[in-house]
Amino acid sequence: MAHLQEILQFRILSIGGTPINVATLIFSTGVAVLAWIFSRLAERTAIRFLEKRDMQDAGSAGATARLIHYVILGVGLSVAVHTLGINLTALFAAGAVFAIGLSFAMQNITQNFVAGLILLTERTIKPGDILEIEGRMVKVTQLGMRATVTRTWDAEDYIIPNSVLVSSTVKNFTLRDRQHRLRCPVGVSYDSDMRRVCAVLEETASAIEWREPDMEPVVLLKEFGSSSVNFEVSVWVKDPFKRAISQSKLNKAVWFGLKEAGITIAYPQLDLHLDHEDVQALRGAAG
Repeated sequence: MAHLQEILQFRILSIGGTPINVATLIFSTGVAVLAWIFSRLAERTAIRFLEKRDMQDAGSAGATARLIHYVILGVGLSVAVHTLGINLTALFAAGAVFAIGLSFAMQNITQNFVAGLILLTERTIKPGDILEIEGRMVKVTQLGMRATVTRTWDAEDYIIPNSVLVSSTVKNFTLRDRQHRLRCPVGVSYDSDMRRVCAVLEETASAIEWREPDMEPVVLLKEFGSSSVNFEVSVWVKDPFKRAISQSKLNKAVWFGLKEAGITIAYPQLDLHLDHEDVQALRGAAG
């Protein structure tokens, strides 16, 4: 017993005048290990609780649980270091210069981490949301603490730093709901019967089966153009991520609807008017 006590009291080293023996090292190591185990258990429990309660989606629940893991682990490591008898205040003061240099080196990482916390707290962007960033439509697949993973309609994955999502303007198609309006501009000839044109466009839009039935289509006469009378047909859909396909279907429906009704879809034209003297001169030049 005395031999074991002698081993436990054996002095390994000294840090800042504080002796570190075997017993202290074993105890502090045990505290760190227990903190790691407890943080992992808390992380898994938080994921199951949040997903079961439907409080957050899988990605946001994972990010929240990861944050809990880091907090518990940080507290446990602080206790372990304090158990060794190391003065954390003095240690931080001694490493202040190094910390400042490190903060400059990790400025972007820290900025993205803080932005991740903001996204996690505000929940304005969540996994499954459809976003438009820099003119590109993407779907959020994973919301991390440093970056957000998105996927395009072409099955391309983009890793976007969280600071970009926080500091720039982002269009979120699914923030409140998944309804999205599609617009189809079309111009018809000035010789067309406008009442007939309006009726055909309204019938065509109403007959679209894949549109949102609770939202009525809208037909607007937008403007009197130089070569056509311009209309706009709009319908609502519930999947903005497939906007390209839905837009193509809407364009086809409007095209065939007007063609079957015998209505001319206008195209740019230029009328040239000549004076009588010019016409005679051209005829003379032509022999």
